[in-house]
Amino acid sequence: MGDFRDIADRIAGDIASGRLRPGQRLPPQRWFARRHRIAPSTAGRVYGELVRRGLVVGEVGRGTFVRAVPEREQGRALTEPRTLAPPVNLELNYPVTAGQSELLAPALAPLLRPDVLTDASRAVAATGTAAAREAAARLLALPGWRPAPDRFLFTGNARQAVAAAFASLVRPGGRVGVEELTYPLVKEIAGRLGVVLVPLDGDDEGGVRPDALRAAHRTAPLSALYLQPTLHNPTSVTTTDRRTRELARITADLGIPVVEDRIWSFLHPDAVPFAAHAPELTHVVDGLSKRVAPGLTVGLLVVPEARVEAVGAAVRSGGWSAGRFAVEAAVRWVREGIVERLVEDKRADAARRQALLAEALGGFRARTDPRAYFAWWELPAPWRADTFTAAAAAHGIAVTPGTAFAVDPRRTPDAVRLGLASAPEAELRRALATLAAVAAAGPPADTR
Repeated sequence: MGDFRDIADRIAGDIASGRLRPGQRLPPQRWFARRHRIAPSTAGRVYGELVRRGLVVGEVGRGTFVRAVPEREQGRALTEPRTLAPPVNLELNYPVTAGQSELLAPALAPLLRPDVLTDASRAVAATGTAAAREAAARLLALPGWRPAPDRFLFTGNARQAVAAAFASLVRPGGRVGVEELTYPLVKEIAGRLGVVLVPLDGDDEGGVRPDALRAAHRTAPLSALYLQPTLHNPTSVTTTDRRTRELARITADLGIPVVEDRIWSFLHPDAVPFAAHAPELTHVVDGLSKRVAPGLTVGLLVVPEARVEAVGAAVRSGGWSAGRFAVEAAVRWVREGIVERLVEDKRADAARRQALLAEALGGFRARTDPRAYFAWWELPAPWRADTFTAAAAAHGIAVTPGTAFAVDPRRTPDAVRLGLASAPEAELRRALATLAAVAAAGPPADTR
């Protein structure tokens, strides 16, 4: 079939001629490879080349879409690389506030002294250091819940903390109950560990319905329950205290361990953790990626007292241990009040961005919380999530379709998640206004 660039040239020609239209989805790479009789790795290089040329946008697993291509420059081939305006990415969702680096940098300076750096460069146990455990307990403490320092474990990030909790609790083939919409990387983690996710219906109280949990456990025992009770991703719903207490009683009666993901909870400090009601069963996951920055992060695990050794072994065997330099930096940031300052700044930043969302999408069904950094937009008919995602991509805006969060592929909502944290505010305002106009105009007739 020739070099992968030759295949990319042919696809580029189809885009130039109009045979492939802006917003049209390309087939999954494995199908593309089969159709063109090439290796899957070669198909990946073809798609990568099309992305590099600015002809398509998207991610494998969510969809790759033809983007709107500007008029060809005089004397320039369509297949040549071109400079396009950078897209507005509302898929990524990492908040960074003004002056953040200036706050973080001074605390790192002592770590760069040769004598200190020698220690900071050494490996650290899954249990961290005494100073790290105390700092982590101080960071996560809330009225009514203060985790004991000796129950902390440390990973490279919160995703690794979820993986370690799953690996320690669930054997391959085991079942984990989850909300019917859940964090996409949890699906990936479960797939790699051979864990079966069981979607559980919820209602307006947030979390899962008690009867759904009991029914699923009767069908075949659940090895664990994964929940995001505070600012659930993607819906931003926070489970009511009544429902939390009810689920805590049921998990205790049935003996089901719980993995509580609290990565966004710093934006909603009034929400009482699930762990406060079921400390003997709950494995709390948190981290610094949202509070601080994705590249300067540590994952935190608070586990039941009797499970420190077992979960620590999973951290080590999975290669999920935290780096000591990051742990030492985190200790300094917590001790000096820097993380607390960043949290306050990000709460104010999230509120401003929610105001932009309300201004642009006030006439639509966008489910959100005024404290959250994201929103769940239930699209107006006849839009479907995939066609709207493609239409947004054609306007240079990346959104996450509801299919990314759906655990049951037969129940895919016509909704998209909008990440509000990463784009500069001016870009976010323009992107939201554009999306509102696209939604109001409706999909092209041939996509309905």
